[in-house]
Amino acid sequence: MLRYISTRFLNSPSEVSRLSQTLSRLTSYDITNFRNCYRQGLFYDDEPVDERRSTEGFNRRNIRQQYSGSDTRDFRFKSRFQQREQNFHRNENSHNEVNFSRNFNRPFAKLERATFNPDELQDIVKYFYIEHQDVAERSIEEVEAYRERLNISVRGSSVPKPITNFDELCLPESLKQVVIQQGYSEPTPIQAQGWPIALSGRDMVGISQTGSGKTLVFTLPAIIHALNQPAVKMERYECKPQVLVLAPTRELVQQILQVSDRFSQSCHLKSACAYGGASKNNQLRQLKGARICVATPGRLIDFVSEGLVNLNHVTYLVMDEADRMLDMGFEPQIRQIVNQIRPDRQTLMWSATWPREIQNLAEDFLKDYVQVTVGSAELTANPNIQQNIYVVKEMEKEERLVSLLNDLMSQDASKVLVFAQTKRKVDYLGMLLNQKLGLPVMYIHGDVSQNRRDYVLNTFRTKKSCVLIATDVAARGLDITDIQHVVNYDLPTNIEDYIHRIGRTARGTCSGEAHSFFTEEDAGLAKDLISVLKDANQSVNPELFSALEMKQEEQRSKYRGNPQSRKWGGFRRQLRVF
Repeated sequence: MLRYISTRFLNSPSEVSRLSQTLSRLTSYDITNFRNCYRQGLFYDDEPVDERRSTEGFNRRNIRQQYSGSDTRDFRFKSRFQQREQNFHRNENSHNEVNFSRNFNRPFAKLERATFNPDELQDIVKYFYIEHQDVAERSIEEVEAYRERLNISVRGSSVPKPITNFDELCLPESLKQVVIQQGYSEPTPIQAQGWPIALSGRDMVGISQTGSGKTLVFTLPAIIHALNQPAVKMERYECKPQVLVLAPTRELVQQILQVSDRFSQSCHLKSACAYGGASKNNQLRQLKGARICVATPGRLIDFVSEGLVNLNHVTYLVMDEADRMLDMGFEPQIRQIVNQIRPDRQTLMWSATWPREIQNLAEDFLKDYVQVTVGSAELTANPNIQQNIYVVKEMEKEERLVSLLNDLMSQDASKVLVFAQTKRKVDYLGMLLNQKLGLPVMYIHGDVSQNRRDYVLNTFRTKKSCVLIATDVAARGLDITDIQHVVNYDLPTNIEDYIHRIGRTARGTCSGEAHSFFTEEDAGLAKDLISVLKDANQSVNPELFSALEMKQEEQRSKYRGNPQSRKWGGFRRQLRVF
């Protein structure tokens, strides 16, 4: 520290006179008080740092920049001040409006709409579907009976007939061998109807419950699509993908990439991913030369705005878990990304529900699309999941959880996923269960680093018997087929998250159990929870009806107790007393 201060002052002759005064001030500090020296302005200026501004969210880089005359200098390297790109956008009409990212201190970049000359664009080859003879000879009555038996509904013009087995799906020999090696017996309902549509080059919307095999529906056609497109000239360090898959979370991105690698490697097709929370340099090295890109919207916009990824050659676009991306506020980013892609692309959108927001996206991005719905357009629970609801008091939950886990872990090869509502609760339960169960209990949440998260998920995937505690970061995109039990220590605030949580078990054709602790604080969820249980043909705990009646009576009493509530829409009128 003294060497740095001496160099700082001796480099300027005008500051030599200040050296003795500065050193005398430093004699009252030791090495542990380095930050105090910085806060008093000894390293940059005599003006101390404003503590009030420091506590309002300014990070160290911004504090240092207030002592600089330039707004574009990077002080991470003290020996050489480098120019830093201002990778953000401000509205020209309003300087106060900034499009901030959810996870970073700096705003999102603004991507300008790409322009395409139709005369210069190469034609896209979209149609690859070869209808099997058995499928062609199948009558309309047989097709309708098959769709009704599997609860498949379609909407659109000239919808291809569904397949009933893998032999009726005409694939390249390299991909067919991989499908056989994976041990798939028969296609799921969404696969039976989705593959013919996707391979026919049609835009489509797929609505199906979690764990129904949606990833494979768009992965196989994506690989076939990329293999049959004209070659794109790429330099050694360029990334110009032809297939782009957007997903809301890093776990879902990793799952899609794993499924894609199983089939693309046999075709010598490179695929890579991009998501936040991990090293950009490592991801860029993997993206170079990749023809299939799986990414989250935020990290992809960073790469595109910096000129590291070019989306102008994308001809096959997939938006997986579109409803979740809208819930996370990614609609502006999705629209910016789609504006970088040529308009004659093939687009596939996948969602668990069909709300008005998803319908608007489909109308804006898809052309003459086919909608395939398996089950109901409303979010429903998997009937293969046995749902157990325990009505308990808040103070009893810890004891009941330990007792329940002891019973579940006594079974052979039990893999249990426990959900808690907050990060602090996850940490606490991890310490508690490690002491009570005598077994290693793992946990993940938003504050866990990506390397640690990957290690925990890989361990949870490979071990036969273990417990994982998580927040809603594991509610989607976690595709582990042998999870036998899901425990909701804290119930979520909405029924959609509940269905996605319990959907981590009973993947594919497997079965599983879900255990949930219901307390007085969860009374607002009782009505939707009873409806979900009835739709899945599950038995309803009678205490749920009691909780629902108490909640409704409480609402009626509030309504009757406020005579102005009818006039003012149910809200309590605020009266000023003079």
